[in-house]
Amino acid sequence: MSRDQVEALVLRTFPLADQDKLAVFLTQERGLLRGVAKGARKFGNRFGSALEPLSHVTVFFYEKEGSDLVTVSGCDLRESFFDVASDLRAHFALAYIAELVEEFVPVRSRDSLAFRLFRAILQALRDGVEPGILTRYFEAWLLRLNGIMPDIRRCRRCRTAIAETSPGWLSPRRDGIYCDSCAPSRKEAIGDSLGKFVAWVQENPPSACASAPFPAEDIASFGKALQALLVYHLEREPKCLRFLTG
Repeated sequence: MSRDQVEALVLRTFPLADQDKLAVFLTQERGLLRGVAKGARKFGNRFGSALEPLSHVTVFFYEKEGSDLVTVSGCDLRESFFDVASDLRAHFALAYIAELVEEFVPVRSRDSLAFRLFRAILQALRDGVEPGILTRYFEAWLLRLNGIMPDIRRCRRCRTAIAETSPGWLSPRRDGIYCDSCAPSRKEAIGDSLGKFVAWVQENPPSACASAPFPAEDIASFGKALQALLVYHLEREPKCLRFLTG
C-alpha cells in the first residue's frame, strides 16, 4: 500500500470498534473519501482536534486496492471552523449542507468545485453572512453541479418566459416549470425571482451574499422550490432539513 495525501474538509466522524473512528471527508481532488482513523478515540491520540467536523485538514492515508475505505494515518489541521458552527443557525445549515454533499458528491471525483464551494461558504459564515441565503446559494449550485436544475425561466412546453405578473408552476416530476396555460397541475408556484436568483448565484461568490439584491421573504420562498427539487432527486427528505430555520 502506498501513502497518499489530500486537502479536505471533515464532514463527520463516528465511533468504530473500541478505539477507532470512521471519518468522512470532502476532498479537493478525490471527491468523497471515507477512512478509518485507528486509535482516534484514545486519550492523547495523534489526531488531536483535526478530526472535528468542518475542520480544514491535510489527510494522510493508505489505500488498499478493492477497498471502499482508506486507512487514515495522519491528519494535519489547516484551519478550524469550530467558531462558525457554534452559532445554532449556522450549525444546522452546515449539517444540512454536509449531508447533501455526502449524498450528491461522487467518490473519487476529480472535480474540486464542491470542495471550493463548501470552503467558501464556511469563510462567508465566519465573515458574518446570514446562513439562510448561503444555504439557498449552496442548494442552487448543487442542483446545477449535478445537472438536475431545470430551466426555471421559461415554460417547459411552450417556452414562454416566466414573468413577474404571471408565475409558473413546478412540474410534478420536478423536471421543469410550466406557464399557467400549460401547467399539468398548480400546486407549487414559481415566480420569476427564483430564475433571477439562480442566475445571480452563477455569477457571484458566496461572500457576495452579504449584499444580495433579494428580500428575506423571497429567500425563504426560494428554499421551498430548491428543496422540492433536491428531495425529488434524493427520493427522501434530508434528515437535517427539519432543523433549518431560514
